[in-house]
Amino acid sequence: MIVAEYALTCYNHPELETSLRCNKCERPICPRCAMQTPVGYRCVDCVRGQQAVFETAQTLDLALAAGVGALGVGVATYLLGFLGIWGLLLAPVLGAMLAGIIRVVVRRRRSRNLPRAAGLGGIVGIVVNVGLGFLEILSTLSQPLYPALAMHLVLLIIWPLAHGTLVVVILYLRLRDN
Repeated sequence: MIVAEYALTCYNHPELETSLRCNKCERPICPRCAMQTPVGYRCVDCVRGQQAVFETAQTLDLALAAGVGALGVGVATYLLGFLGIWGLLLAPVLGAMLAGIIRVVVRRRRSRNLPRAAGLGGIVGIVVNVGLGFLEILSTLSQPLYPALAMHLVLLIIWPLAHGTLVVVILYLRLRDN
């Protein structure tokens, strides 16, 4: 008996021979198209289809996350500015609390873009605070600059950047992990 041998080719790259198959749809895939999952190798289409099940957020949710992120980080960096260096200890707590607030606002819907939207909103909040610091510096340029005043003005920019960055990083990480 003669067995006809035929080579399988990747469904995305017909010029490549392969012996690997997607463990869900059984299509032949090459190593470039294969995505390793906890249950074996799958094709890109099957992985995307599985990920789509977890995307429950709507477009409005992303806008809400960005808005709450901007407002929350803006208020947090403003208030943390009064604490100076001690605000660095409280910033991660506020970032985690803000992530929880955003989760409630979007009704616990999920999206891989939700942390990005909230983080970009948070960056807007930081930029607003730094802009307010610059405006205060510009308003005091007509006064003679004493060393203490100059240091105070520099801190009007440094503290919002430091506090805000820490709040946004924790906010992003908490939303990404949930």
